Amino acid sequence: MKRAATLSALACLLAVTAAAPTSPGAAKRPERPYQGSLLDAVPKKGVLKVCTTGDYAPFTKLDPAGRTYSGVDIEMARDLAKSLDAEPRFTATTWADLTRDVAARRCDIGVGGVSITPARARQVYFSEPTREDGKTPIVRCADKDRFGAGTLKDIDKTGMRVVVNPGGTNEEFTRANIKQATIKLHPENTTIFQEIIDGRADVMMTDASETLYQSRIHPELCALHPDKPFTFSEKAYAMPRGDEEFKEYVDQFVHLAKHDGTYAKYEDEWMK
Repeated sequence: MKRAATLSALACLLAVTAAAPTSPGAAKRPERPYQGSLLDAVPKKGVLKVCTTGDYAPFTKLDPAGRTYSGVDIEMARDLAKSLDAEPRFTATTWADLTRDVAARRCDIGVGGVSITPARARQVYFSEPTREDGKTPIVRCADKDRFGAGTLKDIDKTGMRVVVNPGGTNEEFTRANIKQATIKLHPENTTIFQEIIDGRADVMMTDASETLYQSRIHPELCALHPDKPFTFSEKAYAMPRGDEEFKEYVDQFVHLAKHDGTYAKYEDEWMK
């Protein structure tokens, strides 16, 4: 009887509480941020936040005048956003900060010739790779014979000047392999190849894809053995860890783009 009476009293209390009018001045409960997958959140917002450096053609290039981005991975990001019924919102980052920005969810995805490394993979998920790549030298064509076969031994000599952009895999590779030559840091990746053209540096080691693009737009520069790079690497897109649904979607998006000719078309526009 006591238990029945208690339940009856509780039911009455709940009914009164539910029927009580809300005070006009009562504070509203703050709206909670979306906790689900980006696969649902991006279409809901209508925006795909994309982190990119803008300094690594042919994958990402920022036009400083119009503040617009272009490149192979920029076009892929636009297609990805469209597939999610969203618009891309490009956010500038640096090579030192790109994966940290993605991990902190300052953006939904990071693009622009991002190489997969174990250190980066500890911070973010990577999509299915878009292409294979590897480090190779680029030099003045007039100096090509000076480098012989273009081996690391040919490059790592006293008096040789190796220019490198800081904060990414280029610097990591150069510092691990260059002990005798002089390493010159140049913070602007968009102007770094001019250092070689103007004779302030002798060689840069970067991804073969970039050497092919730069030798195309600068006939004074020659890529050494881009078909046989020093290293093996793969490029992909970076995403926040833990969001399995979004990762699976991006994987499928990349897979289809690689096999239906979309990705190859964008690369051909820049590299051939």
